[in-house]
Amino acid sequence: MPRVTVIDAASGSLFGLAYGDALGKPTEFRKYAQIVAEHGPGGPRELPEPALVTDDTQMALAVAWALRDAAEPTAAELEPLLRERFLAWAKSPENNRAPGMTCLNACANLSAGLRWQEATVAGSKGCGANMRVTPVGLIAGYDLDTLAGVAQLQAGLTHGHPTGLAAAELTALAVRLLRDGLDLADVPGALRDRCADQRTVYREDWLGDLWQRPGVLTPGEFMARGWDECADALDVLLAALAGPDSGGDVCRETGEGWIAEEALATALLAALRHADDPVAALGRAAATSGDSDSIACLAGAFHGAAAGTAIWPTAWAERIEYADQLAALGAAWD
Repeated sequence: MPRVTVIDAASGSLFGLAYGDALGKPTEFRKYAQIVAEHGPGGPRELPEPALVTDDTQMALAVAWALRDAAEPTAAELEPLLRERFLAWAKSPENNRAPGMTCLNACANLSAGLRWQEATVAGSKGCGANMRVTPVGLIAGYDLDTLAGVAQLQAGLTHGHPTGLAAAELTALAVRLLRDGLDLADVPGALRDRCADQRTVYREDWLGDLWQRPGVLTPGEFMARGWDECADALDVLLAALAGPDSGGDVCRETGEGWIAEEALATALLAALRHADDPVAALGRAAATSGDSDSIACLAGAFHGAAAGTAIWPTAWAERIEYADQLAALGAAWD
């Protein structure tokens, strides 16, 4: 049965994203054995003070402010706002948190004035496009077509691979479904259904001619590859959930999360393994040999969208970097 919609789900999701990011920041690029030797098998559970975040939260804020600044959710309105925010992030002295090369290269091309369809890194489906997409799922006024278009557009500015587009949409949709009251356990199946339903849908009004690649004959063929790869990742997730919890590194079951579809699946796995203990979900997500900060930030976004701010330790809000921005955006969308 669906749950009652949570009043402060937007705040819970945005702060949860940042909390997971901060917990995963020190463990990214470390091996699982090293992490558990320091923190125990549950991974890090206590937010440091101050709690610094990575480019994941920084870019999620960039997307969020572009959405807030837009007079209406259209490609023509949003593209220049996203471009402006991404370039401001790229040039910021605070952009010193191991940013992804795909985002940096695409931003360099955008800065040179290229059309975004030419500026994007066409072959990249890295998780940089869906680690930042949470705000798209938090705007209650978006219908599902608008959510899909905005999610894919913000992804496409840097990550032009169809799997990056599809995974970003699915991540935003997961946040939206949770905010609207769907039980966390039902999210993987709902996302898998979306893959089948959208398999050959190409949103030309949002993406323009992005699909035109050597060897690709139609827009539907372009998108089918992305949806099929996401469907495969979700099938792996569903198979993992059907079995017992190993208690170990979730990346061993659904992938290390450096690519978009794996980041989504592994974050959902961590969240679902600890459906009743969000802090444990963040610790588990941060204790991986993969892209720990991105996996943990998405797990936090999912739990926060489902249950709001009450699930997070009260003291954490005073420690987290960018708390003022997170609070302002959350209050605007709650």
